Amino acid sequence: MRAETRHNLKQDRFSKTTIDVAERTVHWSAEHQSRLLVLGVIVLVVAAIAAGSWYYLNQQDQKASVEFGVAVRTLDTPVRPPNMPPQPDSPSFASDHERAAAAHKQFQSVVDKYSHTHAADFSHYFLGLTSVDLGDYAAAERELQQVASFHNADLAALAKFALATVYRNTNRNPQAIEIYKQLAAKPATTVSKPTAQMEMAAAYQANNQPLEAKRIYEQLQKENPASEISQLAGSKLQEMK
Repeated sequence: MRAETRHNLKQDRFSKTTIDVAERTVHWSAEHQSRLLVLGVIVLVVAAIAAGSWYYLNQQDQKASVEFGVAVRTLDTPVRPPNMPPQPDSPSFASDHERAAAAHKQFQSVVDKYSHTHAADFSHYFLGLTSVDLGDYAAAERELQQVASFHNADLAALAKFALATVYRNTNRNPQAIEIYKQLAAKPATTVSKPTAQMEMAAAYQANNQPLEAKRIYEQLQKENPASEISQLAGSKLQEMK
């Protein structure tokens, strides 16, 4: 297989991974802002390796991808019910906090050892998510702001979306609303316009601006007829009566 063909296949797989990240991590609602859940196992594939140092960078990306996959599998490990002892043949954690702490350490290791890889970029994002689970909002904000500035538009959108949730959880609804406006005006593969609008409306409600929330829910119904998002917006409107 020619090098160019291999390169294109890697790019295609990396794009698919980005979309998979979105589908598995971007699921939010006003009622569940306190948790940032991650499901599934993400396998990163190298894309756009610089000429002249191909072998070294390829090796670094592959090693980073393996460790990144281990960290994501940690996040997908079940949490045992209360008072249930650990089972030797079935990995588990005693609490969400314990699981987040273990994964956070692994993502940090990827960043420390492979700072110039794609896996490190995604690890910064997950460091933000696990920091939220650990209650460290300052660290979460710092990591997510960094990822929000990345050139990867899909990953940056995910980070902005998560950052807005951090703002809402720390009583900064106006800042969250501004992010949702940006995402709605310039949606990405990972964060659609309706998704940003739904959360924007919820943030307006939390900020005691019901008329703005009502306007957005009505807009969602108008622009997305006969859809699940329209039904959800209608349900929110009913709750506001």
